Amino acid sequence: MNEITKQLLKKISDFSEQFTGAFNIREDGCSVGRQSSKNIHIETKSDQPGLDIRILPGTSGESVYIPACVTHGDVDDLVYNDFYVGKDADVTIIAGCGVHTENGEPARHNGIHRFFLEPGSHVKYVEKHIGTGKGAGLRSIDPVTEAYLEENAVLEMDTSQIGGVDHTVRDTKATLAAGAKLLIRERLLTEQEQTAETAFQVELNGEGSGADIVSRSVARGRSRQTYTSTIIGNAPCSGHSECDAIIDGEAYVDAAPKLCAHHSDAELIHEAAIGKIAGEQILKLRTLGLTEEEAEAKIIEGFLG
Repeated sequence: MNEITKQLLKKISDFSEQFTGAFNIREDGCSVGRQSSKNIHIETKSDQPGLDIRILPGTSGESVYIPACVTHGDVDDLVYNDFYVGKDADVTIIAGCGVHTENGEPARHNGIHRFFLEPGSHVKYVEKHIGTGKGAGLRSIDPVTEAYLEENAVLEMDTSQIGGVDHTVRDTKATLAAGAKLLIRERLLTEQEQTAETAFQVELNGEGSGADIVSRSVARGRSRQTYTSTIIGNAPCSGHSECDAIIDGEAYVDAAPKLCAHHSDAELIHEAAIGKIAGEQILKLRTLGLTEEEAEAKIIEGFLG
């Protein structure tokens, strides 16, 4: 594991010299460290690049780390990771990604993650993305997430892009059975000429299933963001989609939430708000001794926090 990987791991997965419990560290398309635990087994796929992570039924209080790092240009990393979560398990999965380049060559990571949650299981999924380095090469991260939740399963997704990523396409799809719940919190920052596309599609197929999707983003400079969400209610269910965005400079944000009620007892709501930082917020912080730039930074930090 090289030094750039160590620095990226500290930012995306709170790495401190080593992980405890189950983990796999991916560096430039290869595994550079792996450990399974008694209840969480990590295996290399036989047919394509990636991992099968199997979490035994009833596993509780454990975490598994699956970070991926690209540490130089001219790397286009593609990985397929499947998570099989046993009945009544309750675990945390940390799967951040960092891309770094110091030259004119592009660096890209494309992680395709599938989650199969058995009845009564609960997963908290934490994913941080970051781009670093002074090179002119394009830094891209294009995550694809597919989730299949059986009866009364719960998936909490906390995803964030914390800076330095020039291009990202973020595609998430989920299918929920009776009583299953999906909670998504997305935070996204773009600056300069960066672009970001986010798309959510959720099918609520079982009685009592529910989804709550909240996206908060900041677009600065000349960056561009697009957000789409589709919630399909095929049963008595509840769904909520919310997109809040702050724009600054010549940036723009397109938001398009969509609801599809295919059952008379499907209760679906969407909200969208786009605007700039309020002048009175900046003025208030400036009276406390902050510069205008410091005030803006503090407001954005609180908004994305």
